[in-house]
Amino acid sequence: MSATLFDLSGCCAVVLGGTSGLGREIALGLAQAGAAVVASSRRAEHVDQVAREIEETGAQTMRKASDVLQRETLVELQNEVVKKFGAVHILVNCAGVTARLPTLDCPEELWQQIFDTNLTGTLRACQIFGARMLKQGNGSIINIASLSSFVAFHEVAAYGASKAGVAALTRSLAVEFAPRGVRVNAIAPGIFPTALNGDLLSGTPRGDEEILRTPMARFGSPEEVAGAAVFLASRASSFVTGEILVVDGGYLASGVNQ
Repeated sequence: MSATLFDLSGCCAVVLGGTSGLGREIALGLAQAGAAVVASSRRAEHVDQVAREIEETGAQTMRKASDVLQRETLVELQNEVVKKFGAVHILVNCAGVTARLPTLDCPEELWQQIFDTNLTGTLRACQIFGARMLKQGNGSIINIASLSSFVAFHEVAAYGASKAGVAALTRSLAVEFAPRGVRVNAIAPGIFPTALNGDLLSGTPRGDEEILRTPMARFGSPEEVAGAAVFLASRASSFVTGEILVVDGGYLASGVNQ
């Protein structure tokens, strides 16, 4: 297989939630593969920092903050990116929030906040950017699902339910968009310590158990997700849509590890 199948030169990618954690690593990975990459999130100072890192790879970028909770900011982002780069070929939806507490104690307001960001925020972005991709007749959308799309994690029911929804949304959009040249897939990361979940994992019984359940016996490094994103964004996956690509060190495959 030729390496050019993974070459993203001439493509423009937008990574929402792309200024921290896995989103940042995906943005940098796409840039290293040759794409122009716009990493956007709510805080302008974070957008500026990651834009500088993207520029250091030699890739083009621009600086524009956005919020997946506010549809108008996503519309503005798309319009400005298209004005500068001509089109958006790749969309990655990485924005996400979580909270740990017993499900019976979860206020409806918190439940709704998590769903609004993780699931409805993904829907908003897919509607806005997907509509333009359908008009141009090509594009790759990559959502971020989770191991909790498939199995339960203790006391994070809202997050798990929202990510199960992301998986279902990914499949539905893939079926709807495929006849018009737009692919929709998702990545389900395994256990990757980030700012979002670090307090739950670092030196805790929960973190110890998750390593025990992972056959590779370690947490993932954020950059290990970037290759999956490059694959799903590139011509190497041109006949792949509706898939949830799991990057988990064998976690879901595992039964008894000792």
